[in-house]
Amino acid sequence: MVFKIVISRLAESEIEETIEFYESKRKGLGKHFLDYFKGSLKILKTNPELFSIKKSPFFRELPLKKFPFVIIYEIFQNEVIIYSVFNTSRNPTKKP
Repeated sequence: MVFKIVISRLAESEIEETIEFYESKRKGLGKHFLDYFKGSLKILKTNPELFSIKKSPFFRELPLKKFPFVIIYEIFQNEVIIYSVFNTSRNPTKKP
């Protein structure tokens, strides 16, 4: 089964901010982040249950190994809803 990916406004904003931040640090690094993120979406489309529930009752986290971020999502019917692309360097109490 292939799942549909739905990205919340918060997550879209976080992705855009991250791309801009990395581009300001080194040209092309923002694109590298985006490409890596898109690769993670391919995993979520086909195997979203690979990652465990971290916050009950249904929030899961996919860690991005090359960048200090986790994708916070839930599986609802045939959709994977991404709520946040959270920077793990931030205060964990601010995690959605």
